[in-house]
Amino acid sequence: MFKKVLIANRGEIAVRIIRACKEWGIATVAVHSDVDSDAMHVRLADESVCIGSHQPQNSYLNISSIMSAVDLTGAEAIHPGYGFLSENAKFAEIVTKHGIKFVGPSADLISKMGDKIEAKRIAKKYGLPIIEGSEGGVKSLSEAKSICKKIGYPVLIKAAGGGGGKGMKVVSKEDQLENLFLAAKNEAKKYFGNDELYIEKYFQNPRHIEVQIISGKNKTVHLGERDCSVQRRHQKLIEETPSPVLTDEQRKDLLNKTVKMVEQIGYEGAGTVEFIYENGKFYFLEMNTRVQVEHPVTEVQTGIDIVKEQLWVAFTGDTALKQNDIDPRGHSIECRINAENPALDFQPSPGTINVCHQPSGFRTRVDGSIFQGCKITPYYDSLIAKVICKGRNRTEAIQRTLRSLDEFVLEGITTTIDLHKKILNHKKFINSDFDTNWLSKEKFF
Repeated sequence: MFKKVLIANRGEIAVRIIRACKEWGIATVAVHSDVDSDAMHVRLADESVCIGSHQPQNSYLNISSIMSAVDLTGAEAIHPGYGFLSENAKFAEIVTKHGIKFVGPSADLISKMGDKIEAKRIAKKYGLPIIEGSEGGVKSLSEAKSICKKIGYPVLIKAAGGGGGKGMKVVSKEDQLENLFLAAKNEAKKYFGNDELYIEKYFQNPRHIEVQIISGKNKTVHLGERDCSVQRRHQKLIEETPSPVLTDEQRKDLLNKTVKMVEQIGYEGAGTVEFIYENGKFYFLEMNTRVQVEHPVTEVQTGIDIVKEQLWVAFTGDTALKQNDIDPRGHSIECRINAENPALDFQPSPGTINVCHQPSGFRTRVDGSIFQGCKITPYYDSLIAKVICKGRNRTEAIQRTLRSLDEFVLEGITTTIDLHKKILNHKKFINSDFDTNWLSKEKFF
């Protein structure tokens, strides 16, 4: 196994990777910005290197600084986590050319699957159902009008080079198209440096379902699916597995087709294939070529350590997992705890955590990087922790999650904990009668 791994990330995912490395007996290197010098991931790592100022482009997105930290510490591999440079093909290529192992797929596959248009072509080629829309990038407003007329409104305009809801606009009727097309183009350019757009049919009441895979040179296995339909601004808040809306037959079809596609493209590492599901049918959405924020809910459900498996595949080129060995049971739920004020349109809530008591107990897990006295800065993503609970069934999982959220005490900042309690107690959530647009329609505050 690797002797030393550098984690090119921060926060809870950096802590998660450090823990996996320690269980493999791997020495760890944390990188950090100037404001993160006292952060949990820095405290837990064997070594740490300051790579720049608090602006991400000067530190966690600064490839040359990260590579300098590799040279300084003698790390053999880099784990990118999620976000920042995790799906940056140029970064993966530079790391590989320097003789360092990038914990993830090849730069070529990151590039192909990161381009939403190319990914859609690949999915179609290997048998996954795709959403009706443009075949490639939409180059002009007149072309956009023609496509929208063909597939019918409402439509969804999306950025070819990114995700997370950026450069994404819903167009309900033709007279909105021009303004929203230009707005999406400008937003895509701003966030991704690429203003290419594509258009798809918009689903009005969809579920968001994704399949977790681990793949090596000779084998691909799935770890089941997650239902990630509780979202705000196209970003997930709650994930659960298995999906309560799929039949056994639908689940088998979805998982088998996903594994077949991933095997055929020659993927190596952990990845997630995402789908829109509506009216009993699923459609390919995108592939994330990294570990997902919500990976712990699958780990709790299956008993498989996904991050340790990533490291094993990176070191050996293959996975030792067998599909028959993976036996998910019961039901698991994950709540993302953000330093945000839901009553003020999810406005970020930076500050110092004065009191911090995290839940524990039977089948309760907390992934985070917070502690009493730690400072939540305004410079990075507002995710501070994840609460993951498992039950014998969905009802018990909900009750255990509510009990755990009641135990979670954070003072000094505003968080989404109370929102999660309201969602889990809501009749629509209990009955699984919701879609990705539910939170935008429901008044919780």
